[in-house]
Amino acid sequence: MDTWQFVSLGVAALLSWLYWLERKKRLEATSARDRALVELSVKHDLDTLTGALTLEAFEKVLDEATRRADRDGSSFAVLAVSLDNFALIEDGYGEDQSLEVLKLTAQRLDHCAGTSGKVCKGTAGQFFILVSGGATVGTDLADRIKVALAQPYELGDNRAHSTGSIGVAIYPEHGARAKILSNATLAMRSLKNSGGGDYCLYDPKMAVQARDEAVLVNELRLAVEANQFDLYFQPKIDAKSLQVTAAEALLRWHHPTRGFVSPVVFIPLAEKYGLMGPIGNWVIEEACRTLAVWLESGLRMRVAVNISGYQMRQDDLVEHIESVLQRYGVRPNNFTCEITETVAMEDTQATKLTFEKMRKAGFHVSIDDFGTGYSSLGSLRRLPAAELKIDRAFVTDLEESEEARSIAKSVIDMARALNLKVIAEGVETRGQCDVLVQMGCDELQGFLFSMPIRADELQQMAMNRHSEENAEFRDSLYATNFVTNLGSLKQ
Repeated sequence: MDTWQFVSLGVAALLSWLYWLERKKRLEATSARDRALVELSVKHDLDTLTGALTLEAFEKVLDEATRRADRDGSSFAVLAVSLDNFALIEDGYGEDQSLEVLKLTAQRLDHCAGTSGKVCKGTAGQFFILVSGGATVGTDLADRIKVALAQPYELGDNRAHSTGSIGVAIYPEHGARAKILSNATLAMRSLKNSGGGDYCLYDPKMAVQARDEAVLVNELRLAVEANQFDLYFQPKIDAKSLQVTAAEALLRWHHPTRGFVSPVVFIPLAEKYGLMGPIGNWVIEEACRTLAVWLESGLRMRVAVNISGYQMRQDDLVEHIESVLQRYGVRPNNFTCEITETVAMEDTQATKLTFEKMRKAGFHVSIDDFGTGYSSLGSLRRLPAAELKIDRAFVTDLEESEEARSIAKSVIDMARALNLKVIAEGVETRGQCDVLVQMGCDELQGFLFSMPIRADELQQMAMNRHSEENAEFRDSLYATNFVTNLGSLKQ
């Protein structure tokens, strides 16, 4: 072999070696890139907080489940799960502990779903689950989840409670691929609007109801500006003398085409869609304006206004009420804030602060719908309440139910121990009235004495010293310092 051939072979070997090195580098780079893409894909598919699937990843799982079901004629269930009071947990416990609730919820859902189920984290305390099988499999899983979510959440020194609303939709029975997730969500929302804490299967009627609700909410937004609201007043009666002592303001909506819309229908919608702020402000304003009109005529009567949970969490609620009272010349102790037992027992920083402000302002505070919650002597003692109102559900059954009588008696005894007055609402028969009087109830309210009536009608009754049922108005309701009061209104 001559020198030239030897050099040629050496150059060829060198080029081959360099090519091999370059190819090796490319393969390593490609492998590293593929590993990075896989890791990125895994990170992208999983929620960083809970470890559950992201919505984008869940859509891919739905696509694959749909193809499989179409191919072999099988079914799968999609569950939409929402924590019923997650917004309250956020407000009351702060960001860190509300995120911990989401992590614990995802763990509970993953445990319930097992290895075959796919759990996805949605938004605002919502999750989705896919599991193979029909309605029986879906509802059995929903039942397990309902029990799991009802267990308390241990958050360090705090303990949070919640329930879950669970909607179940079955593919293909309850809709095509494009609709199955939204139909499960629709079932969940329908249940949540009814109180939550349970599960239900999707029904096509829910879509019609959702459209009707959307229209009604839009009309409700315009009701304040369109002057469609009115306040009616129901007298409160002293149990011993049967004299009128005060009145409760009750909101009414007179729709131009629907006619009378029940508060049972529109109040939950107002709370759900954030409309209680403007509506609640209107009620406070109108109640104080009415009090001023009555005072000018010589009638000095305390009026109760229902305060929602949303309002209780507003930072400036008490300041707003004080400014309206001052503008109309109404004394704070003539204004009663009726707050449901459930809201009163929330025990969040926001509600605690509002109660403390109410105490300092001198408002008359009443705990409404009492007997339906979990109050104790200790928790009630911390509230600036002056009275308790027995829930009408127990009053309705007083004559027939020993349990209802026992609850009513317990409430009255508890109130006595705390030096609180007791009012029974929903009194409709003489028998109910007699039982409550014998138990020592202080005041009564209901159709037996008067239907809710307009402000001018109640004022006229007071001026005539009797109502339609010949109930007397207490003498102390008539302002002896009428001239002084009237003068203060003009200042």
